[in-house]
Amino acid sequence: MIKRIVKLTFQPEKTADFQGIFESSKALIRGFPGCHHLELWRDRNQPEVFFTYSYWEDEAALEQYRHSELFKRTWAKTKALFGGKPEAWSVEVASQVEQ
Repeated sequence: MIKRIVKLTFQPEKTADFQGIFESSKALIRGFPGCHHLELWRDRNQPEVFFTYSYWEDEAALEQYRHSELFKRTWAKTKALFGGKPEAWSVEVASQVEQ
C-alpha cells in the first residue's frame, strides 16, 4: 500500500475554485481502480495551502491514475490556479504506535 501526500499552493483568490474542482472530482478519483482512500486537508495557518492524502494499492495503480484522462483533465484545471510549485511524496508506514 502506498500513501501519497501532495501539497498544493494556490493563488489566495482561487482556493474556492480549487475546492469546487475537488468536490466534482473526488468520487471519480475514489472510484478509480487501486484507490483505497482520498482526503483533502487545508493548512490551518496558510489557507491557500492544501494537501491531498490518498492510499493506492501499489505503484502501478498510482501510475495508471497519473496517466489517465481523469487525472489529465483534473490536473489541467487545477494547475491553472497554482500560486506555488506542487510537491508530492509517496510514503509508507515505517512504524506504528499502539495505543
